[in-house]
Amino acid sequence: MAPLSRRQALLAVPALIASLAGARSARADWPDRTVRLVVPFTPGSVTDVVARIVADTLSQVVGKAIVVDNKPGGSGVVGTMAVAGAPPDGSTLLMVTPTTAALNPHLLRRLPYDPIKDFVPIGQICECPYLLVIDPSLPAHTLPEFLELARKRGDLTYSYGNNSAQIAAAVLAKETGVDLLGIPYRGGPEALTDVMTGRVSATFTDFSNGLTQARDGKVRAIGVTSREPYGLAPEVPAIATAVPGFEMNIWFGLSGPTGLPTDLGGKIGKALQAALAQPILQKRLAEQGFQVAGGTAQQWSTLLNAELQRWGGFVRTAGIEPQ
Repeated sequence: MAPLSRRQALLAVPALIASLAGARSARADWPDRTVRLVVPFTPGSVTDVVARIVADTLSQVVGKAIVVDNKPGGSGVVGTMAVAGAPPDGSTLLMVTPTTAALNPHLLRRLPYDPIKDFVPIGQICECPYLLVIDPSLPAHTLPEFLELARKRGDLTYSYGNNSAQIAAAVLAKETGVDLLGIPYRGGPEALTDVMTGRVSATFTDFSNGLTQARDGKVRAIGVTSREPYGLAPEVPAIATAVPGFEMNIWFGLSGPTGLPTDLGGKIGKALQAALAQPILQKRLAEQGFQVAGGTAQQWSTLLNAELQRWGGFVRTAGIEPQ
């Protein structure tokens, strides 16, 4: 191609300036269109519930619709890839979960995305622990009593409806030297139901569902996976009290596709923090067992890197081979 003449170059300058001005204006006016918040799991899942709570308040903050777009499949791979390949213009965001960002890299041999390199962190949303509950007919009221019972009987079981619940139970068993037989279920609700009916001895379950059943006497809550007793249920001791160092929380946050400009990511992050500061959002998340986390994009990035390493250690301790 022949080089531009001086006259052609001068004529091109106004068009270039107009193009750059348009891009700056689009960023300044974010969002200038409906924004898709991709949830890589099914409607009604915990990830979906949190996303819809956030989307409702964030829509009010920015004055444009934030639409939840469920793209389940492949342990979150389908939805995550949909964002990895999206234009980096702020119109497509991703709900990031421990499964997609911290577990899949250790469980799937041919993962088609890099959870760190292929996304731009925007901010953390919330976090909560798992709740360890047991069959209330068992003669155990505390975690040490449950572990001692497991050692004596040798036939206690645990149910799990997802990888993280399986890993939590497997790590607990390994670190305490007890034998527990794992039984897979379609999902967390089914795994919890069979503890309620006495078919299974124990399960690590979603905090809100498990606490509701525990307070109704249908299961017995004997521990939370946070480092200290959780603020929404201070009566339940931390597992770390009996098993030092045991900590395994779930968390959610927002990220965008790689290439998202820093200034645009910052604008989205500020809008997210404004939404998280709203009392109505905090109340709705608390009803689901979550506490708002918030923080900067850098803090979110630091957490993602740390959790990727942490869950890798859990997978190795649990002895789970990647598929």
